[in-house]
Amino acid sequence: MRYDDFRRSDDIEDRRDDSGGGMGGGGGFGLPMGGGGLGIGTIIVLGLISYAFGIDPRILIGGAEVLNGGRSQAPSYQTDRSSTARTGAPTDEMGSMIAGILGEIDDRWSEIFEASGQSYTGPRIVLFRNVTNGGRCGMAQSAMGPFYCPPDKKIFLDTGFFREVETRFRGCSGNACKFTAAYIIAHEAGHHVQNLLGILPRVTRLQQQVGSKAESNALQVKVELQADCLSGVWVNREEKKRPGFLEAGDIDAALTTASAIGDDTLQRQATGRVVPDSFTHGSAAQRKQWFMTGYKQGTVQACNTFGAAAL
Repeated sequence: MRYDDFRRSDDIEDRRDDSGGGMGGGGGFGLPMGGGGLGIGTIIVLGLISYAFGIDPRILIGGAEVLNGGRSQAPSYQTDRSSTARTGAPTDEMGSMIAGILGEIDDRWSEIFEASGQSYTGPRIVLFRNVTNGGRCGMAQSAMGPFYCPPDKKIFLDTGFFREVETRFRGCSGNACKFTAAYIIAHEAGHHVQNLLGILPRVTRLQQQVGSKAESNALQVKVELQADCLSGVWVNREEKKRPGFLEAGDIDAALTTASAIGDDTLQRQATGRVVPDSFTHGSAAQRKQWFMTGYKQGTVQACNTFGAAAL
């Protein structure tokens, strides 16, 4: 991926040198708890998606809580605490690349929203190492992988995740890893688009109304696949704006990564078996399919993963 001419966004909080992780006096996970607490099945699923980027796992639980007497309790979040962080576009190679990717994502989505008579305000990216304060989403830890926190409209990203993609998932090598990073960030920005369009809160309400965890998980899969599709939409628009920004092997690297973090792939590696009812992000084939749908068609309308029950 060629990114030298990308516009660098200043919507970056760089906490990578903050040894305290922005936690001040400490704090816990802040996991939302239903009346019966988190079941072991939920914990296992969280472990499986630790590296499958998406919405903050605590929010997934908030929409798929254990039902207690026919009622689900709303999640509670740790309040934001101040942290020392440099703001603006970082100057190191990794930070500069991320700022450039975010700048281009914001510009393309601003164009898409403007064409529909709407205004777009992009998310902020928080860069950290190991652990940091995740604001209203509780503690952010590197083992969770990148995630988007809807209440704060922030993407939390430990840059070490990109090394994990290369070594753990073998999703890319060399320059192709740069585009894989762009795909991952564009996926998280896809969740931000869903948030702005009101899709995330509607899905959360539906998840609280359905009668089983399998139904709730099925809704979450649609959310994640739509974010994959929206990331493809960005790539389509970016390629039209900057012909040649993609290099040989970039798309293949993104598809390899999508396959590596499919729920079926992760479950098979962790337990030797696949349980579709517990999927929260979609299978490897689904993730590849929806990214390519967005990439080929380049429209938000193409990303209707909810089918006839479109939100």
